[in-house]
Amino acid sequence: MTKKLLLTGRPGCGKTMLVKRVVNELALPAGGFYTEEIRERGGRVGFKLVTLDGKEAVLAHVDFKTPQRVGKYGLDLSALEIIGVEALRAAVRARKLVVIDEIGPMEIRSASFRDVVHEALDSGAPILGTITARPFPFTDAIKKRRDLALIEVRPDNREQLVSELSEQFKR
Repeated sequence: MTKKLLLTGRPGCGKTMLVKRVVNELALPAGGFYTEEIRERGGRVGFKLVTLDGKEAVLAHVDFKTPQRVGKYGLDLSALEIIGVEALRAAVRARKLVVIDEIGPMEIRSASFRDVVHEALDSGAPILGTITARPFPFTDAIKKRRDLALIEVRPDNREQLVSELSEQFKR
């Protein structure tokens, strides 16, 4: 059976950290991206995409004056589409472990991103990703899929999940 695991939970609960630790522990060929905070003077000012092969692009920033916005952040969906979507497509084509961090309110604004998420989920490639806990039609439909496991990350279970998730992919 193909392994498709999506982590969900409150913001700041450790989803991204958990994905990074599992990917490092597995040492499998992997591709895709993480989303990381951009912080200045102690506060969050944006988010950047970092691909597993080291490419970076700013997805959202308080200083972006774009029509696409989520909260206080202006979005640069072209950064997601050029860097993130291509990293996911390449990982699916190569049958690598596909890392998607995150399927969230910013990312789902992109039709190309939504398409590649479906391509990845419908492929035979193993998937380790994160998905927003907030309700959106696109993410709610993904959470209802029977071919994936949705795992809630909490501060009290995230340490034990490193080994449990790693074991899922080793089987």
